[in-house]
Parts: sequence; structure tokens; C-alpha cells
Amino acid sequence: MTKSSSQERAQSLSFRQLRLFEAIGDLKSVRRASEACSLSQPAVTQALAKMEVQLGATLVDRRASGSYLNEYGLVFHARVKRFFEQTERAIIEIGAAINGEAARAMTNRLSRSQLRTLVGVMEHGSFEQASDSFDISAASLQRAARDLQGNLHVSLFYRTAAGMLVSPQGMKLGLLVKLALQEIELGVMEVDSALDGSTTPVVIGAMPFGGTVLLASVLDRFLERHPCADVRITNEGAVEMYKCLRAGDVDFVVGLLPEETPAELVCEPLVATPYAVVARQGHPLARAGKVTIEELMAYDWITGTPGSSRRACFDRIFEGTHGPQTHVATCALPVIRHLLKGSDRLTLMTSYELTHEEGLRTLHCSPIEPVPAIGITTRADWLPTPVQSDFIEVIRAHANAPVPKLRKAG
Repeated sequence: MTKSSSQERAQSLSFRQLRLFEAIGDLKSVRRASEACSLSQPAVTQALAKMEVQLGATLVDRRASGSYLNEYGLVFHARVKRFFEQTERAIIEIGAAINGEAARAMTNRLSRSQLRTLVGVMEHGSFEQASDSFDISAASLQRAARDLQGNLHVSLFYRTAAGMLVSPQGMKLGLLVKLALQEIELGVMEVDSALDGSTTPVVIGAMPFGGTVLLASVLDRFLERHPCADVRITNEGAVEMYKCLRAGDVDFVVGLLPEETPAELVCEPLVATPYAVVARQGHPLARAGKVTIEELMAYDWITGTPGSSRRACFDRIFEGTHGPQTHVATCALPVIRHLLKGSDRLTLMTSYELTHEEGLRTLHCSPIEPVPAIGITTRADWLPTPVQSDFIEVIRAHANAPVPKLRKAG
């Protein structure tokens, strides 16, 4: 029989099973876990046995002195604990509980269908679209939504002329719960990897310019070490990329680090790469000495998209002036390269990016401060899988920089 996908197996595990497994791992005893969870010992034993069948792996070694997690159990237990910790923290953050004990009690009343409903409606925009995606009736989803609100005593949905929508509190909880649920799926994949050597996916957000250049430089080296790896790379501008990172749609982001980042993200600088004003070979300003702000303002510019560090740097350069003409705002390197080489337009590029360009040159201008860095941005509470960690190590080695201590952004 073909093993079902990690997502299907993760979704088949009930929260009750997960809580019982957590207790067995913490207490090192099926008997003590049954007492802590107010269930009979046979019921706990049966739940554990069913979970091991669902995962296709033995998780606990039974001995006369107790029940102990084996290597697979330790991997999965760490993810299960993170799932409950993140869910309980989310419940506190939306104001449904005032402390950990109350949040734990609320979490124990939740079901997978309730949380899946919240995340599904949040992502699809309506109960009707979520029901189509899940192949479940909208009435069933609405019932699960009412049960979720009743358990948490917080308004997560509100009614409009267009139907029921997710409230701001519901959106906040949905984003946090989505990240928590991913821990279970990651745990299943890590158990699979430990069993048969399969690799967990690596989903990377590549920022335009430096991010795509850096990733292209290390992909071959990483694939030599992990020839069966499943690497997925998405390319977006800064605003969309960090939105994807917060939502858990990418594991980490590579590219120019933001100047200011919310506290839930962490930045690791790898390569300092100052900005320079760039033009085509033979540009009129290339023959000048040191170029002035007034001379720069006489030409049309290609700027970064709003929210990008490139755009912020452009705004600082021309602060206090009416600024140059800016008809194009883009982070698409092929577009920028084409526009620069076929005109007298100007743009900003980093020294790292320019090492991989031909037919462009920097103009002699005053130093541009602050000097940005290319690096890696992750969620503050992210626990990478071994293959994800190895990819980051390959990036660090290629950047030829000492591995600095992660600094909290913001």
C-alpha cells in the first residue's frame, strides 16, 4: 500500500492523540499520562498504537521502568510540543485567555475541524469558497466556526451583506494557528526523513536582485549534497515576500535585509553591499567627475517598488527636493537591465549585484548611507528541519562571511 502524503497523515491525527503523546513523552509513562489526562491506560495505549500506525513508525519504547521516546518519537514530540505552545500563545495574544493554564484548557476543547475552518475561510475569503476547497458543506464549516467562537469566547467572524467574513481578531488567530498546524506536518516529514532518508521541502523566498543572484550561486552546491532535495523558490517584492514569510508560505527569505523589520522576524546579515548609482556604459554622466544631486535629477530613474529598501534609499537621496522623474517602479531585473542599456535612465544597485552584470557601470557619487546587507530573514520562532539548516549553512559558506549571531530585527 502506498504511503499517504505527510499532509494527509498530519491531518488524520486528532488533537486528543497529540495531547496524549505529548504527555507520554513528558512523563515517560503511559500510566502517568493516563492519570494526567483522566483516561484509562488501555485508552491511552490504543491511541498511541493508532498514531504509530498512522505515522508508519514506532515512537515509544516500552520497558519495565516506563515508556521512553525513541529517535523518531523525540523528533515528533518536539514538533507536537511546539504545536501546542504556539496554539496556546495565539489564544493568549487574541485576549481569549489571560495565562497559560487557561489557554491550555481552551486548547484542549478545540478540534482540528474548528481550526481548519478558520484558516480555510481566512485564506479563501468566504465560507462558500472554503467549502469548495475542502469539499465540505458551508453549513458544516459555519457550525465549526460557531463552536470555535463558543470555545474561545472571542468574535472571530462577522456578518456582512456578502456573507460571513473573518474579523481582525480572527485573522490574527488564523495566521498564528496556520503556523502552529505546520509543525505537525513538519514532524511527519521529519519522521519520514529519519526512516527512509527522504528530504523535507525547502521553500525559499528570493528577493529581487541580490536574493536571486545569491541563490543561483549556491543551488548547485546544495543539490550536490542533497541530490533528491525538493527546493521551491518564489520571487516577489519585499512587501509580498515578508507577508509570505509571516504566513509560513516560505521558510526563509534571502536578499537585501530591511532597514526596519517587525519584532516577529529575525535578520542575519551575510554580505555588506553598498548602493551605487548605475547607468549604461557610455552614459553622459559617466564622463563627468563627481556627479551632483542636480545632475542626477536631470535623468529619468527606475525605482524600487514601495516598501523595498531600494525605494527607501532612493527617497533618502532626493529628500528635500522635488526629485527626478520616475516613470517605472519595478524589482524585475530583466526589465531594469533592458531599460538601462537602451536609454539614459539611472537606478540603484548594490555592489554585490553589480559583480554579476555586464554593460553597466557605477557613477562617481557621494557615498550612500546606510550600507545595506544581503542576508537571511526568518521568523523569530522558526525551527528549521535538518535539510533547511543545511541549505542556510551552504549560503553562509558561499557568502564567505563569519556566521554572526542572529540579531533581532526592529
